[in-house]
Order: sequence, then structure tokens, then C-alpha cells
Amino acid sequence: MAINLHRFDLTTLRLYVAAVHDGSLTAGAERLGLSLAAGSKRIAELEAHVGTPLLERSKRGVMPTAAGHILLPHAMEMVARLEQLALAMSDVGAGTAGHLRLWANTSAFGGFLPALLARFARAWPAVVLDLEDATSEDAVRAVARGAAELGIIGENTPAEGLETALCHVDELVLLLPPGHALAGAGAPTAVPLADVLAHDLVALPRPTSLTRRLAAEADALRLPLRIRAQVRSFDAMGRMVAMGLGLAVLPREGALPYARAFGLVIAPLSGMRTERRLLWAMRDPAALTPPARALVEMTRTPA
Repeated sequence: MAINLHRFDLTTLRLYVAAVHDGSLTAGAERLGLSLAAGSKRIAELEAHVGTPLLERSKRGVMPTAAGHILLPHAMEMVARLEQLALAMSDVGAGTAGHLRLWANTSAFGGFLPALLARFARAWPAVVLDLEDATSEDAVRAVARGAAELGIIGENTPAEGLETALCHVDELVLLLPPGHALAGAGAPTAVPLADVLAHDLVALPRPTSLTRRLAAEADALRLPLRIRAQVRSFDAMGRMVAMGLGLAVLPREGALPYARAFGLVIAPLSGMRTERRLLWAMRDPAALTPPARALVEMTRTPA
């Protein structure tokens, strides 16, 4: 069957990519400002054009068929190129020397990233930084659809269709009030994760890579994860711990400022892998703009 290239519609391809990423045609349509009826009609017309179903529908949402999996990377490429074209023309219209668009998770913003960005800004003063504090999953979606050139994600985040590279390594530690039973006396000693899980915790929202990592470790020990409060920043975590509302597990670089500010104790953890690896997520390393390539290289060279 001959495929008529003129019948491929960019709005429909954007809808298809959004529906697959969200696992829902309703959510994909809402993202594009379409009604569900209009979105369903577009997908049906696309399926009729290619001659095969592209989405498998169920009560739990949608997922790509075998043919849909073949279409997906090509649709993502076209959608991303369109987004990049729009952003590049926006830069021209604004008279800027270019943007570097980066979506990164809370661990990056709460740890090493501000210092890295300051270093980058000194080296590339004419480049406008466009930053978004997002979950790792949202950062993957932003890079996949071309809304961001780079993402920083937790290593336990699926990044299908993207290239990843090591960005930063930190250590997960326990943040707790002084005098707490797990703080001990003198220099803090390693606290078994099983003992930590016996207490209430303050954590980032459950979809974040850090909380998912902690949930997986708890599941491996067959112990419940007692999250008393879910907050959106390391600052809020530190304040909650200081008020005695729970303990927190977070990267050492993120814990240090709040230990100093609120007089909290940082203790090492045992009974789990404590290395915390963050990854760059990008579409094609060879196609990065010079500023983006420079930022990635800065994480490979000392300041």
C-alpha cells in the first residue's frame, strides 16, 4: 500500500506521541487543547491512512500496538524537530544569542546544578538559560518532544528513544534531628535502612525518581514505606525534619545546607545501595547545540 506523505498531519502526530507518553488518549488530547471526540477522530483517520491499528485501547488507557511502536520514534523525531524549529525562530525574533533549555529533577536543583549553571553562565554569558524543575519522567517527555534540549534524570527512569550519559554521582544519607534515637552519640554511624523504615518519613512526591528508589528498597526488604508528608523541595524536607515530623533520605549535597541551617544530623545509611546517579537525557549527542555540548562537558571536567 502506498503511503501519501501529504496525509500525515503534525497535530495528529503530536497527539499520538502525547497519548503514548501519557498512556491516555484523553490526557493527550487535553495536552493539545482538543476534545476527546476530536482526538479520537484524528487517531482513527491516522490508523485508516496507514492501514493498521496504532493504539491498543483498554480500561487502563492506551498503549502502542506493534505497528504503533514502529511509528513512535519517527513521530517523536518529527514532533521534536517542529518544537525545535519553533523555539529557534522564537530566539531569532527575540534577538537573543540562543537559549539552553534544560529540565532537571529536584535532586539536581537541590544539589550540584546551581553551581554548574553559574559556571556555565560565566563561560557563555550571551546564552539565556531556560530551566524547569520537573520530575525525571516529565524531563524525559520534554526532551522527547523537543521542548527541552537536555534533561537531568534519576538513573531508574525509563528513557526510551533517548540517549543517556552519566551526569553526577552523590550519596544517599539520612537527615534527622539531633537527639533522635537513630542519631546516636558522637560521630554518626551508619543506620540500617530497616531501622529507618520503622519511622515516619518526609519525602518528595511518590512519582519522583528518589521516592521510587526508596520505595523499591523498602519493597526489597518487605517493609512498608511510612511517608507522613510529601513535599516538593529539599528545603521543605529539611524544615519538616527540623520540626520533628519525620526523617528524610536525600542526597548528601542536598542535605548539607539544611543540616547547617537547622542544626540537623546527617548519618550514612547501610542495608541499601547508597550511590545516587543522575543522568543526562538527550535525543542525539552529536546534534547538541554548542552551549548544550559545553554544559555536558563541564560535568566531565573539574571546575
